Amino acid sequence: MSQPPDILFQDSRALVVNKPAGLPVYPGRSGGLSVEDFFPIWRRGKIGPWLVHRLDQDTAGCLLIARKKAFLLQAQELMGDGEGKAEKIYWAILRGVPVEEAGEICVPLTKVTLRRRWNMAPAVDGQPARTLWRTLGVHGGNALVEFTLLTGRTHQVRAHAAYLGHPVLGDGVYGGGDGPMCLLARRLTLPLPEPVGANAPPPAHMAAFVETCLGTL
Repeated sequence: MSQPPDILFQDSRALVVNKPAGLPVYPGRSGGLSVEDFFPIWRRGKIGPWLVHRLDQDTAGCLLIARKKAFLLQAQELMGDGEGKAEKIYWAILRGVPVEEAGEICVPLTKVTLRRRWNMAPAVDGQPARTLWRTLGVHGGNALVEFTLLTGRTHQVRAHAAYLGHPVLGDGVYGGGDGPMCLLARRLTLPLPEPVGANAPPPAHMAAFVETCLGTL
């Protein structure tokens, strides 16, 4: 990929770009392209831009980038935990179908490292993590589920989906099998007087499943 990610929202303060699955946000040790490689073409002024948050390499969708330092600090505060802050909605295709149609997961998470691999696991003394979820559709024995994050833990959707007993399809870390991970940062909205936000379309490897469940978006 040599073209920059599509821009879903932009103004003088910020960009929301549609990060493709497989593209890391930061340069990796082995080299290769990352979102930060496109910063020069998005820069306004002599410094910046800056990543407000991050997405896993295999997660597609809304990624917020600040063009002004003052907005960066404001946005990072709004991306924190709690009601009334940023709206963070993800869509995932889960392996299997949850018994219930909707619910809330309140399960603290902690980082567990084994040899050179790590994951986030439920732990009583972990960081508080809250996720609302609801099933949007079912097809072929799998489910399209919407997750609303009320906190912002690493791998929160992936770990909570696994806790539900239905990991994200294609998530090799949490038991979803091989293949592209079917996780989309669908919507990001910051509640400002002049709102910043966008909706991201499903990536190619999720599009047919989403269309079957929801019809044309």
